[in-house]
Amino acid sequence: MTKAYCIAITAMIIAFFSCKKSFVDIEPKGQFLSANYYADKDQAFAALVATYDVMRKNSGGFENMLALMNAGSDDHFAGGGGPTDGNQLQVFSNYTLTPNSMAGSYWNDHYQGIFRANVLLSKLPGVPMDDASKTRFAAEGKALRAYYYFNLVRMFRNIPLLLEPLTATNIYEVTQAKPEEVYAQIEKDLNEAAAVLPITLPPAELGRFTKGAAKALLGKVYLYQKKNTEAAAQFAEINGTPGGTSTYGYKLVSNFADLWIASNKFNTESILEETHTNLGRSTWGNWGSSSDEGNTFVQMVGPRSYQKKTANAPDIYPAGWSFSVITQSLYDFLKNDPRFNATVLDAAALKASGDIDYTPGYQNTGYFLRKFIPRASDITTLGGNTELNFVHDTYIIRLADTYLMEAEALGGTGARAQALLDAVRARVGLPSVPVSMQTIKNERRAELAGEGHRWFDLVRWGDAATVLSSRGFVPGKNEIFPIPSRELQGTKLVQNPGYN
Repeated sequence: MTKAYCIAITAMIIAFFSCKKSFVDIEPKGQFLSANYYADKDQAFAALVATYDVMRKNSGGFENMLALMNAGSDDHFAGGGGPTDGNQLQVFSNYTLTPNSMAGSYWNDHYQGIFRANVLLSKLPGVPMDDASKTRFAAEGKALRAYYYFNLVRMFRNIPLLLEPLTATNIYEVTQAKPEEVYAQIEKDLNEAAAVLPITLPPAELGRFTKGAAKALLGKVYLYQKKNTEAAAQFAEINGTPGGTSTYGYKLVSNFADLWIASNKFNTESILEETHTNLGRSTWGNWGSSSDEGNTFVQMVGPRSYQKKTANAPDIYPAGWSFSVITQSLYDFLKNDPRFNATVLDAAALKASGDIDYTPGYQNTGYFLRKFIPRASDITTLGGNTELNFVHDTYIIRLADTYLMEAEALGGTGARAQALLDAVRARVGLPSVPVSMQTIKNERRAELAGEGHRWFDLVRWGDAATVLSSRGFVPGKNEIFPIPSRELQGTKLVQNPGYN
């Protein structure tokens, strides 16, 4: 297994992690070895928080999921400062990815989360604490384990299925499970979690898994296995009447642009949300250690050396790194869509008009991902390095996403699929169009642009080979990633087809 996993087995130190104004907004209160763990409820809760912390992979740290998945889609180039800047992004963007260039963190960070969940679940039965809390903690551990496994099986397909903490004697005996076995365990974990998780949360607990989040994730898991009937049933329960408020309290936010305001956390459209904070006052000393707590992705997507020249220019943070630049293809697709201005910063036009200036980065198109570009007012005032302390949360699942996934699970036909599609379009003032698989695909591209879904969508639909052919995508190979080389050394794991 991974080096990080091995070290964790013999001397895993799990600490409290402060993350944002929610249940994870906790000051660090010491460290303790897993061997001495779970003397009481407080220590069990600390382990649960540590298990949640791995969710930061979505947009925290330089090797985050949003930057990676955008880079491989037709909607973005990797960008950055040059052809080797963020090499893991560049080689995925042009499909020259190899086992040696695959960043190991996309494998071992998720397994770190699984390790923490497994330790939590193995030790909870012996903790002297109330049964209700114990049951809830276990449900959250299962939901988190399912989420980490879902990311792994979608990316690498052929992965080990570990349900107990490994030991020094069996770590090198691990083999890969069949994907269907992994999916079966994910389903089991999510069904068991959903049965006991709360529907709503008090403000102090926002950020924890709910019944709705577990069921929405389960619906997505079913959809990726083409279990469309089961997927549609889960989504229907989450979505309720299209355009209305569901029994879980979910409702589309009325103004699409409001979804991207940093302070608009845990809004009615948010089902599963990754959290960030500036309370840790992260510095470059935290960089690379997974202890920086801000949203790195928002730092990554802004223009370099941005200068506001006139009052007409947007007041945005001036020192981005120009990753995830938007392609001409996405620009042309969105240019007449009401969501364009909230999604795309047309820096090329603003520069041509004299309103701004910026330094073009690698693969510059002049189009930047405005959803995540921070405003100048988002700069931290608490201390630490600005680049590492942006507080923007990111949506892992939101309601417009589940509307469109339900319409897809329904085969893109029928009155309910039409109503779901219409609700997403009506929110931004667009008229109804006849529902079909193609109109659902188009709507997902417009609605969810830049949110890390596009590449997975193309692969799920079987469209990746056609859409990404100009990038070098090889069918039968590039639907999954290579397992990082070092994860195979001294193990019984086998490399994915086409990457030997």
